[in-house]
Amino acid sequence: MIVNMWMTREVVTVRPQTTVVEAAELMSRHHIRRLPVVEPFENGLQAIGIVSARDILHAFPPDVNPFAITVSPTSAGATTVAHIMSGPLETVGPETPLETAAERMAEKKIGALPVVQGGKLVGLITESDIFRAFISFFSAPGCSARITFDISAGEDVFGWINRAARRRKLRIVSLISASHENVPAAVVRVAGERVDEFLEDLWSSGHRVFSVLRYP
Repeated sequence: MIVNMWMTREVVTVRPQTTVVEAAELMSRHHIRRLPVVEPFENGLQAIGIVSARDILHAFPPDVNPFAITVSPTSAGATTVAHIMSGPLETVGPETPLETAAERMAEKKIGALPVVQGGKLVGLITESDIFRAFISFFSAPGCSARITFDISAGEDVFGWINRAARRRKLRIVSLISASHENVPAAVVRVAGERVDEFLEDLWSSGHRVFSVLRYP
């Protein structure tokens, strides 16, 4: 999966001269927590920074809620987002693998990345988008089972699962291999009526099954 499949395309943005009060109103109105800060260029809007709800909260005194319906006038309210936005800006392209975007967020401890193509802002990918994508990996309608089992280093688990599922007339919904605490493992979700026979094949092959979750 790539960023282009999960990013928000209709991005709400602000200009550097937008006040923090105006930015807070936009966040409240659209129920969002981040606003890319943009400047117009020949090829479209170019992202120069990003402002978060936390940035706005820190711009006000502790006793002022900038996201309230009415905000008491303070000197902080006239501050522009140019003074509080984060930079230098971390970005990704629309063709960036989703896991690369997730790794970048984790490494930089940020919750969103502007998506840029040819210098133009084309979207925004957030941690919530990553969560939605992760959930989709394991979702499946109808009768299915999610099985986690151990594999050996370098094993062609994809080939084995494909042959076993075909033999039992099961549909492979998803298959992911990973390593946790240096133990290689795979998680497969299969749909069909012969899951128990598939499990017997898995045990007989010498693989250790860690967990089985069934979905009616």
